[in-house]
Amino acid sequence: MYKHQEEGFTLIELMIAIVILGILAAIALPSYQAYIRKSACEDTKAVITGAASTLERFKAQSNTYTDASLGEYAGAPVDGTRKHATIGITASTASSYTLTATGTGVLDGKGTLTLDSTGTRGGSGALAAAWGSCSGI
Repeated sequence: MYKHQEEGFTLIELMIAIVILGILAAIALPSYQAYIRKSACEDTKAVITGAASTLERFKAQSNTYTDASLGEYAGAPVDGTRKHATIGITASTASSYTLTATGTGVLDGKGTLTLDSTGTRGGSGALAAAWGSCSGI
């Protein structure tokens, strides 16, 4: 005699799988977002430091910071279209400058990073502490 067997998942099994996926997503998503913010912060620090190097080269060639431009260092990252920060020169004189990186995108509202011609690092908001570590951003 032929016996018919049911195949497939029950509704309970499907609901359990969905609950497990929801729990995994609730744990993984915040960690992923923190990782993205940390990498954007590190990239911004690298770009502002690169911009400072560009200005130092300009001063070595021209003996002044006046009329210096950031060129490719106007945003972080240098390549790509999605920028994490905009970099600007403020208070540029013949003998000094201050670079300011303002967070955009994932760093929007996190503050600024500053670097001046004497190498003094600073900033505001959460990014101010990023010179030490970007972990808490």
